[in-house]
Amino acid sequence: MLIGAVSENLDIVHGSPTLNTFGIADLGCSVGPNTFIAMNNIIEALEHKYPAQGHLQFQVFFNDCVSNDFNTLFINLPPNRKYFAAAVPGSFYGRLFPKASINFIFSSSALQWLSKLPQVVCDLNSPSCNKGRMLYANAPKEVGEAYSAQYAEDMEKFLGARAQELVSGGLMALLIPGRVNGTLPAQSSLGPRFQPLESCLVDMTNEQNQ
Repeated sequence: MLIGAVSENLDIVHGSPTLNTFGIADLGCSVGPNTFIAMNNIIEALEHKYPAQGHLQFQVFFNDCVSNDFNTLFINLPPNRKYFAAAVPGSFYGRLFPKASINFIFSSSALQWLSKLPQVVCDLNSPSCNKGRMLYANAPKEVGEAYSAQYAEDMEKFLGARAQELVSGGLMALLIPGRVNGTLPAQSSLGPRFQPLESCLVDMTNEQNQ
């Protein structure tokens, strides 16, 4: 899917005919190895599509929160990689790069995480309060609406920042977990994973308060 997207939608010759360095950013990279596989796939797709661009150099920017273990990331960098690597710590819900400086922006399984917890879900006097729960599954609809509003706010910031950073004719590929419209939150692929964790945390809290 990623290779196909590059082959079908990216046109570096038309956008920048004199391009020498191709900038790639992986937002929410974690510590690998998935990010290394993705970067390799992107570069291979570019080399296959533009075999005459043998002079092209690749600069990969690995981004994640400041608490990410970048030391582990760089220790595990593939020794035969075809790119120069750099770390860019910080939240991707704000600007990370200079204007029009990145050719390809990639993010996988990272944008489902909100920038912050909606304050109303912790307000005991609010109908959006998610009291006694860790998840929004099986919670009142106001709880889901609060999370949806926060997500909309986050995505507006994310897309606004990327619009500034992406070059004209650049490409952005975002892989985000989701669920089909009309399905319940508990029916998502993440529901069975987090519901037992929620139950354990609630039980531990109740025992502590006894």
